[in-house]
Amino acid sequence: MRSLLFVHAHPDDETLATGGTIAHYAARADVEVTLVTCTLGEQGEVIPPELGQLAAEEADQLGGWRIAELRRAMAELGVTDHRFLGGAGRFRDSGMMGTPANHRPRAFWRAAQDDRLFQAAVTALVEVIREVRPQVLVSYDEVGGYGHPDHIMAHRVATAAAAAAARPGQPAGGAPWQVAKFYWTAMPRSAMQRQLAALRGAADQPFELPPSVDEISSVVADELVTTVIHAPDQQPAKAERPVRLAQVDVGTAAAGERGAQFRVHQPVAQREDRANAPGVDDVRPVHRCDHERNRQEGADADHADDVRRGGL
Repeated sequence: MRSLLFVHAHPDDETLATGGTIAHYAARADVEVTLVTCTLGEQGEVIPPELGQLAAEEADQLGGWRIAELRRAMAELGVTDHRFLGGAGRFRDSGMMGTPANHRPRAFWRAAQDDRLFQAAVTALVEVIREVRPQVLVSYDEVGGYGHPDHIMAHRVATAAAAAAARPGQPAGGAPWQVAKFYWTAMPRSAMQRQLAALRGAADQPFELPPSVDEISSVVADELVTTVIHAPDQQPAKAERPVRLAQVDVGTAAAGERGAQFRVHQPVAQREDRANAPGVDDVRPVHRCDHERNRQEGADADHADDVRRGGL
């Protein structure tokens, strides 16, 4: 049995960034999928008037609402093992960079200045890694995809925990475990260009679009993408979650599209892209996969089938 661990910052990130990959592997009998969510997403923007009192500046109850939403999302994606980092509520959504929420006592981003808080987060994730013993870890790149402080911190914590989990003598319990492959989520430039072109050609597209793909901070050069997961059979599971749940579908979205808190409008992708994490201490990728063709680089026999199919 192989194990796959996803580390995400807030509820809904797992679906928007990796929902197809999660559903694809959760459906396989030979893979155990675990999701770790670092915060409750308490600072999320609430657009529907009937939910407005849940917002952080009002009753501050959005985190509890999103716990329930995430539970339903896991059922849609087929995940049975979900944890909040350090337990629900241990770390708080930090809000966008440069906002007062960055400085709240439990804000996840405070770990950037508070070494004890950072080590607590790393130790909590090391304990999960040593328990579930994943061959593959998936999280964000060093800029968190688009610069959200909690995404950046999730990257830093996942990177440190992957290395620490392999070393004996750590504060966390459990036997040391070496993660074989560490992937960052990625949006290749060519894929975003195709999505923008499709949206510009849609007659009923009501959203303002960026004039150029170069203005989208989360886009990476195609040559940095090493692995693509094609999961068209899982598109309904990925699409169903945003359409059903208020935390994502806070506007009006047709099936197969997503209209998010951040007023983003784009098709629900049938493919998801990954980049190998370079030079992460002791974490050495077993193989790399080109998104145009697959090539095996020292992968063992257990991984050979996934290498040919462009899997993780």
